[in-house]
Order: sequence, then structure tokens, then C-alpha cells
Amino acid sequence: MNLNRIDLNLFAVFDAIYTAGSLTKAADVLCITQPAVSNSLARLREMLNDPLFVRTGHSMTPTPVAQNIIGPARDALSLLRKSVQDSHTFEPTTAEKSFHFATRDLLEASVMPRLLANLQSRSPRITVTNYEIARNSVVSAMASGSLDFYADASTFTDPHLCKQKIAEDRFVVMARKNHPDLKQGIDLETFLRLGQINVSHRRSGAGPIDIALDKIGKRRKIVMRGQHFLTVPSTIVKTDLIACIPYHLAKHYDLSIYEMPFNVPSVEYFLYWHVSADHDHAHIWMRDQIFEVCKSFNPH
Repeated sequence: MNLNRIDLNLFAVFDAIYTAGSLTKAADVLCITQPAVSNSLARLREMLNDPLFVRTGHSMTPTPVAQNIIGPARDALSLLRKSVQDSHTFEPTTAEKSFHFATRDLLEASVMPRLLANLQSRSPRITVTNYEIARNSVVSAMASGSLDFYADASTFTDPHLCKQKIAEDRFVVMARKNHPDLKQGIDLETFLRLGQINVSHRRSGAGPIDIALDKIGKRRKIVMRGQHFLTVPSTIVKTDLIACIPYHLAKHYDLSIYEMPFNVPSVEYFLYWHVSADHDHAHIWMRDQIFEVCKSFNPH
């Protein structure tokens, strides 16, 4: 038997005939015509090479083959019905599901702890995975289902992705306590003179700080270029270097924080997901959890 040629609708008709004991009654249950039921039964008989039902008076009596397959057939139909129903509902308190994220270290450190705290109390069987992914692999990973959400401070334009702004922050200057050059605060001249740590996933190229400086014809002194904001404080505390990092991270460390001595645009964070998941109930629920957590992401 070629399983690829099996029409699952035939087993729904088979179940109806078995239950009703009549082609006419089965047709009424299925809301189709009696000839349509007869045609389906004929196809199923040919496929299984068995009459399945024999007429006894006014009823249809199942053959031994029919009796043997009715249980598994009903189990399979029940599983299919449940799968369809579950795709239109999502019960977070009992659901067992894993969501896959790709976020930068800043969002992992600030959003994930709050998100997981909510999930532990509301949805204890929900798990979260966060991993790094190349930007040019995001769309294909989402299309394959291996990635649910991508979050970043940069904009991402692709017709296959949906996005929503989830948070906004501002850059501040971070320095160690009692920095000898910052007793009177920080001005533009001091800012440009001091060695700095620049955080970027790229090996070269200007970031938002350098773009803002370029607009006023200035350049800063970059001594170190790193990939992660979370490594900055451990370097700052041991050196006289300074760094420009988002306030939401800087405020958690026992280090000095200064406002930027020139205008720098705020940092905007966006959440991305694939269009195929836009109406998925589980996906919608998780997005709502993220949006709720990000309401507390206050840049001040």
C-alpha cells in the first residue's frame, strides 16, 4: 500500500459508517450526500482490499478487517482533530513549548531576567533559548522554525519579517569611581582626550557615537574595540578608560555615570518575527509577554 496516496477523509467516512451503521445516516452526520458516502466507501474498499461492511437487513455490519482498524483509525482522527484545535488555542499555564531567541547581550541581560521571572510564575513549562546568529541568517532561520524572535538595536528591513519597537534607551558615559580626570564632570574636550572602549559586533566601521561626533567634526580616542557591553564594566573598573553604554545597563554597576557631552540619538530596540508566525496563538502570547516586560525599560 502506498501511504502517500491515502486520503484521510476516507477514514472519517469509515468512522461515520461504522458508528451510524448506515450509509444514509453517515451522510447526515457528515453533511454530505449518500452517493458521496458510497463513493468514499468504494475507494476505501479498493485501497484496503476488503469489503469493510456487508449489508445485513437495513444496517451495515463491519467485517473483521473493519473491526481491527476502527480503533487505530479513531485514535488517528482524534489526534488530528486535537492538533487542529490546538493550533487555534494556546494555554500558557500547561503548554510545553520552547521559544528560540537571538538577542544581543544587552537585551539578554536586561529583558530575559524579567521575562523568565514572569514565565516561571505563569507558565512553568515554557522554556527559552537565546543564541547568537549572523544577521544574514535571521530570515532563513525564522522560515525554518529554528528561530522565533530576533531583537536588535538596528533596523532590519525584509518583506518576510514583522517588527515592533520594544524599548528605547540613551547612551551615557561610564567611568571608574574617583577617575582623576573627571572630578569636575565631563565636557567634550575631556571626552575626546580620554581613551575609550568601543562596543561593536563589527571589526570596523562607525557606530552611533562616532556618527554623532562626525557631525560636529570630532573624533574620539578608541583604545579597545569589544563585542559585548557586559565586558565593559570589568575593564572600566581597572583602568582610566571610559565607555559609552546604554543607561539601562550602566545604572546596575557601582561606577560613575555622566551624561553625554554632545547630542547622541537615543537607542531604539526592535523585536522581529517571521510573517508565518504573525497569527500563531503561542507566538502572539509570547510577544505580549515581551512587550509587557519592556514597558519597564525606562531610559531615565
